[in-house]
Amino acid sequence: MSTAAAKTQSLKGGEWLVKESSPADTFTPENFQEEQLMVKDMCNQFLDAEVYPNLDRIDNLEPGLMKSLLTKAGEQGLLAVAFPEEYGGLGKDFVTSTMVNEYLGAGHSFSVAIAAHTGIGTLPILYFGTPEQKQKYIPKLISGEWSGAYGLTEPNSGSDALGAKTSAKLSEDGKYYILNGQKCWITNGGFADVYTVFAKVDGDKFTGFIVDRGTEGFTQGPEEHKMGIKGSSTVQLYFQDCKVPVENLLGEVGKGHKIAFNILNIGRLKLAAAAIGGSKRSLSGTVEYAKTREQFKQPISNFGAIKFKLAQMAIRIFVAESALYRTAQWIGDKEHELLSAGKPFNESLLGAAEEYAIECAMLKVDGSEVLDYVVDEGVQVHGGNGFSAEYNISRAYRDSRINRIYEGTNEINRLLTLDMTLKRAMGGRLDLMGPAMAVQKELMSIPDFGAEDETPFAKERKLIGNLKKAILMTSGAAVQKLMMKIENEQEVLMNLADMAIQTYNAESVLLRIMKMAENKGEASIGLYKDIMQTYLYDAADAVNKAGKDAINSFAEGDEQRMILMGLKRFTKAEPFNVKEARRRIANKMIDEGRYCY
Repeated sequence: MSTAAAKTQSLKGGEWLVKESSPADTFTPENFQEEQLMVKDMCNQFLDAEVYPNLDRIDNLEPGLMKSLLTKAGEQGLLAVAFPEEYGGLGKDFVTSTMVNEYLGAGHSFSVAIAAHTGIGTLPILYFGTPEQKQKYIPKLISGEWSGAYGLTEPNSGSDALGAKTSAKLSEDGKYYILNGQKCWITNGGFADVYTVFAKVDGDKFTGFIVDRGTEGFTQGPEEHKMGIKGSSTVQLYFQDCKVPVENLLGEVGKGHKIAFNILNIGRLKLAAAAIGGSKRSLSGTVEYAKTREQFKQPISNFGAIKFKLAQMAIRIFVAESALYRTAQWIGDKEHELLSAGKPFNESLLGAAEEYAIECAMLKVDGSEVLDYVVDEGVQVHGGNGFSAEYNISRAYRDSRINRIYEGTNEINRLLTLDMTLKRAMGGRLDLMGPAMAVQKELMSIPDFGAEDETPFAKERKLIGNLKKAILMTSGAAVQKLMMKIENEQEVLMNLADMAIQTYNAESVLLRIMKMAENKGEASIGLYKDIMQTYLYDAADAVNKAGKDAINSFAEGDEQRMILMGLKRFTKAEPFNVKEARRRIANKMIDEGRYCY
């Protein structure tokens, strides 16, 4: 199923910073086709029929319940969407599979279980398994007959995944790898049938293995008691002279990092999708509550302070969604390009995800922080009732917090955003030097006060261009000043990452609104334009603040004053009445009783 008409080649990963995108070449949720909307409805119906009536039972870890829900999801085809038809999958494109993650993402602990199963629990075998391994495991995993899990994290190796201590040694008869060690925080670990586990062969070769439930020497610990996602099975795994057949070696000895890190790229984008889905449901519940809760003889939704919160939640969701599907289509396009060039299936999607690893890291950070914002403000709107277990917003609040930790902490992903960008620039994959030098030259020249561009969205497009210049200027100065020491200046790197996230989001929502205006006419998109303009107005300030914090960390004297002047120039936004815009955005949701953008 195609999700877009013929189009020009997508930008390479990171190129959005130095090249312009056009609305016509940008995929947006308004491009969803009828079949995709049917998949969306299937996801919502499954949550309403199977998950939401059983949330308390799920949170109580009722034996067999979660596994039965995964089986039911498999029977309805929800586990098979993105998998090849030759293994019993539906063979749908990357955007469609992203949609499934989004709309099932509102399922609290169930969404964690199904995302782990279809992602890290199954994809390593699909992408790195031998033909025999794929035929043995994939059909049963995507039908729901078997459940999958992923064993990477250890008690002393969280963010430092390659610091794992679990060992593997080939037996004397050459028939088995003998595993010893333990894994922790293993989602679906209590009931999975198949585990992808990482260990070091001969103490230093980081390697993946497929471990079946019931394998000699393989046991699991009791369920962890967690702050949130209580219904998600989370256990420790123990390997004591565990005999894994040599035919269950996954990929090549010493190449386990390729499995672990490539799978994470996809997982980060899918986590952002799930977070957006959860955000939409939580905001809808909060709007409904604000309409019915009365104080001072009127619904609290009448008050400006509440409207601000509702609108800000909607703005952040809409913007994050815009960035998500823009990136998802890039990955889908790249996958199709690689397949057309004769690359095998596994190399095509993994190569596409690696190409956009920078964007996936940014999406993970923003998506998880949007959900945290939405549920936190949701509790606030509910007031004391938000602290009561009788209201689902309290469950959403607890469940949200883990998203900023797994799939790489948000701190790690912020650092990766800059690390990958700089490495691509130094490796010749991304031309940052030319644009950065052009910005430096512009700073030394007299500003152009020529005639204003009167074309639609000209001021907004100029602002986005300037925000990109602010990033190039600040990061360029930081690299020149700090040189090789920059990797130790994590605060500066995270400032630069925040500038990038805000700008990528701002450009994504602007492109979406421009496309809507082209297709529907500018007069019909007033509220959507309010969302875009409010976000851009705030993003300019956010980029300015992060830029100032970075500049003041490494520059001083005349150099500092010059760069700060440039930053002020590049982050200047047109005056805009955000209060009235937010009220308009909130009023539509209040009228409809839900998130409706």
